[in-house]
Amino acid sequence: MGLRVMMLYPNLKGMNMLPPGVALLSAVLKQFGHQVRLFDTTSYDSIDGKSSDSDNSKAERLMARPYKMPDTIVLKTSNCFEDFHKEVLEFQPHLLALSSTEDMWNLGINLLKRVRYLNILTIAGGVFPTFAPKLALSYPEIDIICKGEGEDALRLLCERLEKAQSYDDINNLWIKKSDGSFKINPTRMVDMDANPLIDMSLFEEARYYRPMGGRVWRMFPVETHRGCPYTCAFCNSPSQMEMYKNAQGASYLRRKNFANMRRELLFYKNEMRAEYLYFWADTFFSWKKGEFEEFAEMYKDIGLPFWCQTRIETVTEERLKIMKDIGCARISFGLEHGNEEFRRKNLRRMVTNDLMIKNFKVVKDSGIPFSVNNILGFPHETEELAFDTIRFNKFIDSDDRNAYQFTPFHGTPLREECERLGYVKDEDVVQSFVVGDSLLDMPQFPKQRVMALTKTFNMYVKFPEARWPEIKRAEENTPEGQRIYSELKQEFMDRFFRSDSQNFESAALENKLTAPMSQ
Repeated sequence: MGLRVMMLYPNLKGMNMLPPGVALLSAVLKQFGHQVRLFDTTSYDSIDGKSSDSDNSKAERLMARPYKMPDTIVLKTSNCFEDFHKEVLEFQPHLLALSSTEDMWNLGINLLKRVRYLNILTIAGGVFPTFAPKLALSYPEIDIICKGEGEDALRLLCERLEKAQSYDDINNLWIKKSDGSFKINPTRMVDMDANPLIDMSLFEEARYYRPMGGRVWRMFPVETHRGCPYTCAFCNSPSQMEMYKNAQGASYLRRKNFANMRRELLFYKNEMRAEYLYFWADTFFSWKKGEFEEFAEMYKDIGLPFWCQTRIETVTEERLKIMKDIGCARISFGLEHGNEEFRRKNLRRMVTNDLMIKNFKVVKDSGIPFSVNNILGFPHETEELAFDTIRFNKFIDSDDRNAYQFTPFHGTPLREECERLGYVKDEDVVQSFVVGDSLLDMPQFPKQRVMALTKTFNMYVKFPEARWPEIKRAEENTPEGQRIYSELKQEFMDRFFRSDSQNFESAALENKLTAPMSQ
């Protein structure tokens, strides 16, 4: 008969795209006869009486108009905590599986608290448990964590549970013992090409849709690669690469074979009626010699528009021409910081400003729309340095740009630096740039200034410097400041907003921050 497994994905409305890792884990379990149900809070209009809408905060920061989903997609207005309790009682799962980003961890824990009295075995996975395993297991609601990829670990756990066998020797699992100590098992990678097609039936219909280019599309994720060859200090990829190298002596960076990639693409096109695809890879151009051309030849038969993210130093005129020919509709790039020395020294990004300006012009000339991601409030940054980022964005004629507050997530090298400087403690679970304020309140760059510049970032970039004093006044939290801000925002929208524009910043960053148990 198999086990009953309830997966829990805590999230806010409009915050993240559909999580492919959760769907993959469900497919793996169903392949072995287990029943799976998902409780996803994304479709709730509010969480515990508090608005879960992150769309308006995004629109405020990006100087964009909030999108409107089709009337056929109705948000839930009931209490998600009560609904979760009811579904657990109805489904009676043998195992609860939490897949959570760090900024959604507390929401996940609060949901689990409502059913802890039922004594259901609970496992947690994702980037946060992977890089803060002891902290994750310190919560009474968590019995097991999955460190790293979870396809094999979760399958074996369910197999052992079904047979009433011990599971304390399964790779990638950390298990809490009755005395509070942990049983730690080795970390191992899975064979990506042994995975089944992901289980899209797990999600409600609303999760298939995503706004882009002035309309809402039926959009799905396609995994091509896992891992990233770069070592950016604000990203968890370097820690992930190091973890597997130390544990297994192998590189985490690898790609799915083209036969499986094609199978997945055809599944989305023919069975899921996809209108648009996005490629789930940290750096899309992480291909070995000849592989990109092979991918492009394969994709000609798919013919769907797609979005991807990559590094600006990886683009060439020839690659972009091929991308446009096969249907690339948008690319997202991480700029992060405009000061070359600061970027090299503190962020471990060695690309020069001259090369970025040159390559961004190549992208612009290709005719493929592109967006640029920026981050403000890094440790050691000053307001003067942040304005270097603003000024540098003026050199880039991007279709969209955004700025986020830096968030010191566990598993990133800059998290360790923030702890060393005393800005955060190891036990601090941080909120994201959308959900709440950054924990960093630096004497040389207070968080109020970081938040103010994040809010007015696009104004500073698009308006001439002669108007910067006016924008500075709009940052003041006074009736006069709010009036000036409203007027400037309206002027910005009238002059620079395009109805066919849609920023993909959340997808670009969530790729680095939200990998569920399977990644």
